[in-house]
Amino acid sequence: MSEHNHVVNKDGEVDMAKVDDVLDRISEGRKEGILSDFESFQKYLNKRIDLGKSIGLSDEQLVGMAEKIASYLSHNEEPRNHEEKLLQELWKVGTPEEQHGLSHLLVKLAQSSS
Repeated sequence: MSEHNHVVNKDGEVDMAKVDDVLDRISEGRKEGILSDFESFQKYLNKRIDLGKSIGLSDEQLVGMAEKIASYLSHNEEPRNHEEKLLQELWKVGTPEEQHGLSHLLVKLAQSSS
């Protein structure tokens, strides 16, 4: 897979416009494994946060990616449990600033679940 398919290029620059494309490429089986229960979702986020930190992404870049992922999930995936339903509803009623704050909390929650 070429660098053009990744959100982060070899220079460590983040292209948020590619997040949706990357998420679209995740197989249905893999999505189901990630989203089947809230604990799996948190573990997945935690692994991705650890990966981002290991390549030098800042906290704000990680939050920006979490924000893009939350927006994608809100618009493209049906919630599979009560926690995901609550997050989707909070996302829908939140202002952009509140969504950004919720993204900070999601990153913090995922990091605390390790």
